[in-house]
Parts: sequence; C-alpha cells; structure tokens
Amino acid sequence: MIRKKGLTALGALAVAGCVGIMAPSVQAEENASVNADIASDMPHRVVEGGDFKTATLRPDRLLETYRLTKYDVIDIQVIGLPEGAGMSDIMIGPDGYAQLPYVGSVKLAGLTLDEAKAVLMERMGQYLRFPDMSLIMKSYGPRKVYVMGEVGSPGIQELSADNLNAYAALSSAGGIKRRGRSTQVQVLRVVGDTMYYKTLNIKNYIKKHDLTQNVVLQDGDIIYVPRSNGIKLDEDVLPYVSVWAMYKALTK
Repeated sequence: MIRKKGLTALGALAVAGCVGIMAPSVQAEENASVNADIASDMPHRVVEGGDFKTATLRPDRLLETYRLTKYDVIDIQVIGLPEGAGMSDIMIGPDGYAQLPYVGSVKLAGLTLDEAKAVLMERMGQYLRFPDMSLIMKSYGPRKVYVMGEVGSPGIQELSADNLNAYAALSSAGGIKRRGRSTQVQVLRVVGDTMYYKTLNIKNYIKKHDLTQNVVLQDGDIIYVPRSNGIKLDEDVLPYVSVWAMYKALTK
C-alpha cells in the first residue's frame, strides 16, 4: 500500500516544476489551489486487479458492455409520451450527470445502457406512468488515455469508443520501442482513492493471439511501458500518476 503523504509529495513536486513566474502572493495562492486539487485526485493506495474487461474484436457487441461517460449523447424514447418530449440529444456533463425533464439531474456516467434505463425507469416512474422506454446512443464523447514510458510518442492519446483498448492505445502512441518490455505493460486505473493496475503481455497478444492480453480502457486510464530491466513502482510508475493528477487538476 502506498501512503497518501508520499503520493501528495510527488504531486507537489510535479506542480513546483510547472508553475510559471508570477507575483509571489498570486503564485502562492495558485500553488495552494492546484496542490489541493492534486492532493484530492491522487490515489491513496494501489491494488492489483480491478474491473479490466477483455477487449472484443466485434464492434457490433460494443453496446453490450459499453459504459456511458462524459459528453456522450443519448436519445430517450418513452412509450406513451409525444415523440421527443425533451428527451432527445441528452448530453452527459463533465460531472457525469445528465439534466432531464421531470426528474432533473441524474448520474449516468459509469452505467451500461441497460443499467441507465433501470435508473431512469425508477426515477421517472415517480412522476409519470409509462410501460417502457428505450435508450439510444446518439454519439460518443472523446476518450483520452495517457500512454507513457517506452513508446514512440508518449503522451495523451484520443481514441474512439469502438477502438478503446490497450493495443489500440499503444499503436496510437507509435508502438513499443525496442527497449520496451512488452511482456510487462501496466494498465493503471484510478477509481476514487484507489489505483488499480493490471499487467499485460502484449508480446503474447501479438505473437500467440492471446486475446486476454488486451483489455478495454476507460477515459483517463494510464498505460505504462517499462524498460527491459524491469519496473520500480516508486521510480517508474508513481511519477506518471502525479503528472496525471496534475493534468486533471489543471483541466477541471
């Protein structure tokens, strides 16, 4: 387990190196605000495992497991209500909530379409009587993941929803360099105050067609490719987590 103090310190060091020249009082206030945001975003513990699902090779099955996220747009068709009825082009906001007629703000991010339907049926059923509804994906919001370490072009990669997997992200970042350790690729996901990680053997995915070695990513995931000499969590991985937290704090 990684202590909060050490993680927060990493975040503070990252910010210290990125703040520009400004008046001392203003700079101190800016630093305090950013440091507070970073501290709140930094994970407090690291756990192996988590909800990493194997990527499918069939785009037509995407909606079976797809989870809604910010900037997705859906249409809601309620049987018994006039067509439209304020239920078209519903966008999920950056906070994960959608604003809907009758019921107001409802958190939909993180839910499958079936789960979102169940939530809306329950909420709207308190105000309206109707036999059924359907949810239709109108458009997908942008997905950004962070690919770090021994790849051709490390940094933020934007992927489409139907191509949101570890192998696609690595390819988008220019592939794994020769000195990169393709058998020990780390996928990191921060949920609340916990960072979950999974080790992928991309070499086996490519050469042995082991489909279990490619997982579905979520917006904000981190992929880290270590050098061939192995991984040191405190030296190799945690600095990238601090940069991730700083980026989130600065783009809120």
